[in-house]
Amino acid sequence: MALNMVLLRELTVAALFFIINYLFTRYLTRKFSRQLPPGPRGWPIIGAIPLLGAMPHVTLAKMARKYGPVMYLKMGTCNMVVASTPDAARAFLKTLDLNFSNRPPNAGATHLAYNSQDMVFADHGPKWKLLRKLSNLHMLGGKALDDWAHVRVSELGHMLRAMCECSRKGEPAVVPEMLTYAMANMIGQILLSRRVFVTQGSESNEFKDMVVELMTSAGIFNIGDFIPSVAWLDLQGIERGMKKLHLKFDVLLTKMLEEHKASAHERKGKQDFLDVLLANQENVAGEKLSYTNIKALLLNLFTAGTDTSSSIIEWAMAEMMKNPHILKQAQDEMDRVIGRNRRLEESDIPMLVQYILGTLVHSFDWKLPKDVELNMDEVFGLALQKAVPLAAMVHPRLEPHAYLD
Repeated sequence: MALNMVLLRELTVAALFFIINYLFTRYLTRKFSRQLPPGPRGWPIIGAIPLLGAMPHVTLAKMARKYGPVMYLKMGTCNMVVASTPDAARAFLKTLDLNFSNRPPNAGATHLAYNSQDMVFADHGPKWKLLRKLSNLHMLGGKALDDWAHVRVSELGHMLRAMCECSRKGEPAVVPEMLTYAMANMIGQILLSRRVFVTQGSESNEFKDMVVELMTSAGIFNIGDFIPSVAWLDLQGIERGMKKLHLKFDVLLTKMLEEHKASAHERKGKQDFLDVLLANQENVAGEKLSYTNIKALLLNLFTAGTDTSSSIIEWAMAEMMKNPHILKQAQDEMDRVIGRNRRLEESDIPMLVQYILGTLVHSFDWKLPKDVELNMDEVFGLALQKAVPLAAMVHPRLEPHAYLD
C-alpha cells in the first residue's frame, strides 16, 4: 500500500512537471518568436496538407487572394512560406538568394536525382558552382546557343516534315510527341554529338512518357517529405514509383555514356558537352565531377530541356486554337513580315520557345480532328501537363520548298 502511494505521488509530480514545462515553453516560444506571415490554421499534426487538394497551384492562388502575397503554411512538421507575386518571389530568389539557395531533402532528390548529386538539388557549394559553370559555358550561354543554332534549325526541319507527312496521310499530329522528339534530338546533338532518336515512334514516345512521369511524380505532395516519421511507410506509393522510374533512366543514361565513350575517336578535335564533363573527371587542380554527377546532370538537361519547353508550346498552341482569331492575327502578321516563301528564322524571333511556337503557327493551319472537342484540363506536376495531349489536323501553308532541308 505504501509503495503504491509513493508511486502515485511520483507520477503526479512528473505529470505536473510536464504540464508546467509545456506551458512555460509555449509562453517563451510565443513571447520571443518572430511574427509569422498570415496563413490558414491547418489541422493538428498534418497541418495544411489536406487543404491543398488535387490541384495545389489553384488552391494556393485562392489562398494568396485571402492571405496576401507572402503566406505561411504549416505542412506536417515543416514550416513553409509561399511567395505569390513577382516582387515577393524576387525577394526570396534574388535579394535573399543565399538564405534560400539550398533545397530541403525530399524523396524526389533522393530517388530520382541520384541522392541530390545533380544541379537542381545539390547544395550551394563548389560542386554546384562547377556544374552551373560548365552548363552555362558550353550549353546555355549566349555563345554556346549561337554555336548550336544549326542544330535547332535542322531538328525543327525534321519535325515540320514529320507534321507534313501527318497532313499528307490525313492523320492528326500529336503535338507533345512531336515536340519531345525534336527537343530531345536537339539536346542529344549538343550533349552527345548525335540524335537520340533516329525516327519518331515507340522509343521516343516511351522517353516522353518517362519525362512526364518524372515531372508529375516529383511535383506530387509526398506525405513522407512533410512528416518524416512516416516516410518509411510510403503511404502513397510515390517512392516505389520513383525507384522504378530511376532505374529506367539510369539504364538509358548509362547506355548513352558507354556508347559515347566507345565513339570518342570519332570526335578528335571537336569535343561535345559530354566530352567536357568526362574530361573534368581527370581534373587534379580543382573540383572534380563523379560519374554519378554526370549522369545526374544529363538527367536534368534532358528532362527539363524537353518537358518544360514542350509543355509551354503545347499550352500556347491549344490556347490559340481555342481562340482562332488570335491564331489568324499571328499568322497574318508573320505573313506580312516574313511571307510564305521561307520558314521563320531565329533572327526573326531570338527566344527559343517563341521561335519554335512561331514556326508552328507560321508553317501550318491548325484544326481539331472531326468530332473532337478541345480539352483544356491540366495535371499537376513540376510543369503543368495537359490532361489530354493536343492532337490537331495540320495543313502546310508555306511554299513546298520551305519545308525542305
